Amino acid sequence: MTDPITSDNFHLSELTPAPHDCSDPKILEFIAAATALNTRRAYQSDLRHFLTWGGSLPATPENVARYLADHATTLSTATLARRLVGIRGAHVDRGFADPTDAELVRLTFRGIRRTFGRPQRRVAALTIDRLAAIVGSLETSLKDMRDAVILLIGFAGAFRRSELVAIDREDVQIHETGAAITLRRSKTDQIGQGRTVSIPRVHGRLCPVVALEKWLQLSGIADGPIFRPITKARRAAERRISAEAVARIIKTRTQAVGCDPNRYSGHSLRAGFATEAARLGVAKWRIKAQIGHLSDSMLERYIREQDAADFTGLSSVFAAGKLASE
Repeated sequence: MTDPITSDNFHLSELTPAPHDCSDPKILEFIAAATALNTRRAYQSDLRHFLTWGGSLPATPENVARYLADHATTLSTATLARRLVGIRGAHVDRGFADPTDAELVRLTFRGIRRTFGRPQRRVAALTIDRLAAIVGSLETSLKDMRDAVILLIGFAGAFRRSELVAIDREDVQIHETGAAITLRRSKTDQIGQGRTVSIPRVHGRLCPVVALEKWLQLSGIADGPIFRPITKARRAAERRISAEAVARIIKTRTQAVGCDPNRYSGHSLRAGFATEAARLGVAKWRIKAQIGHLSDSMLERYIREQDAADFTGLSSVFAAGKLASE
């Protein structure tokens, strides 16, 4: 048996997982593709934390339970749950017995949840009145135009920030009645089946399609990513904007119109769409079709009742699940 993996030889755990001692490079390539890169990075980070604390691979149930107990007051239950997933995956990938499946570990974690568990933080929805206030405050600079398009397209399409930044010019078809945006992959579509999201043309300054057309024309983007950083020379860069940058844009722009930026994040766009659509009585199946979720319970997590109550009807309505303005 090989030596256990500890914090001193963690580099050994960063190799591509090889279940059943597989060494075929073609097979290993597909094994690596089975899990999203960001997910693999998260698992590596979680495993590194466990090993740095004093854990090892393989680990015993007692070792994992002690790790949970030592961090019960410093890490959230959601973080601990993710760490368990990372520890489990590291064992399974290497053919080790899974210590997280032991009754000792399950009972320890259950006790931590009962003692320290708290509701998951829910960000505020970027509702239509706040969206209108932000768009109305923006000027004609390339950066302002880009931010307006990100907010309008993100809202109308109920996109995740990762989905927004992944859109290429080739994924967008603009026509007389609106735009069709193809998402080639998303959080809930890791195998890349893809889906197409319709963005309608609407009347008024909140039309996402008109804003998109102006952005593409003035930025000169003909191919590649449509959302990009703005250079010091006030031009669209060649590279893709990051998902973190989308979150910063939302926080910056909400703060500029008097909102608390700490209440908003990248999820605020999806929550805003769901909240407004639910407020106006749009059928659940239409809302779910737009945001790409299948369950009612998941949909309801996006609906912010307190924000829906603040709806002022700023010349905008949803019709058949689509954003429209009078």
